Amino acid sequence: MTLKFRSVALFGKYHAPGSAGGASTEASRQALEGIATYLKAQGCEVVVERETVANTGIAGYRALDVDTIGAECDLGLVVGGDGTMLGIGRLLAAYGVPLIGINQGRLGFVTDIPIDTYQATLTPMLRGAYEEDHRSLMHARVMRDGQCVFDARAMNDVVVNRGATSGMVELRVEVDGQLIANQRADGLIIATPTGSTAYALSAGGPLLHPSIPGWVLVPIAPHTLSNRPIVLADPGEIVIELVAGRDASANFDMQSLASLQHGDRISVRRSQHHVRFLHPKGWSYFDTLRKKLRWNEGNS
Repeated sequence: MTLKFRSVALFGKYHAPGSAGGASTEASRQALEGIATYLKAQGCEVVVERETVANTGIAGYRALDVDTIGAECDLGLVVGGDGTMLGIGRLLAAYGVPLIGINQGRLGFVTDIPIDTYQATLTPMLRGAYEEDHRSLMHARVMRDGQCVFDARAMNDVVVNRGATSGMVELRVEVDGQLIANQRADGLIIATPTGSTAYALSAGGPLLHPSIPGWVLVPIAPHTLSNRPIVLADPGEIVIELVAGRDASANFDMQSLASLQHGDRISVRRSQHHVRFLHPKGWSYFDTLRKKLRWNEGNS
């Protein structure tokens, strides 16, 4: 079969040598080198993202920035975990470059190919045998006195949190200009279907299938127990205003942070871009849920 993807970019996980919570830098470099060698043997031109080169020391391949990769490459291979994929997915969404996730640790929700089976899995995928999965993005802005003071995109969630040592925050929540509620809570999560399996799930929110054009709004430890998670259509605009509370902040995929002042309004809309994930033929979202959430434990 003819190769579908000729130019492939490699992205690796960033961490300091000896840091906790993942493979070491040396292990990451060895994994990337093995994958690059395999891709070359398949007939692909291999490039490596510039920050990956700087953080892992992999050598012998062209080092390109994300914008150049977006303009030149047919495919991105992300080697790491879901957090790595979130960051790369946001950056490449505007270019429409499809992404495949290879997981170095435990099975991920979006990095779903185990590293010890990547060769057998990638060989047919590089030739067009795959399932394509589109994920929505959120575009969020923090508005202060009518001016945008922070702008970010999120693939998982936007979270408004109280300060670490302070009490509850009071939030005014609107959808398309209509008041939903004034809430007192530890915070509030707006999650995409992709993010419904992350912090929103831990806070008691529902799972949303990735094909659903919606968001889930989940209060964090609300003062009024009748404040329940709600699923909203994603074409609308959600606005959260900080009415009261000290040291509050807004997190975007837990990877960027904005400190909030009283009166700040966090506006969340659906981004015009989406992330393209590729999965092996026969991939199922429900298979991933069963494995990741251990729904099949106890069954014979």
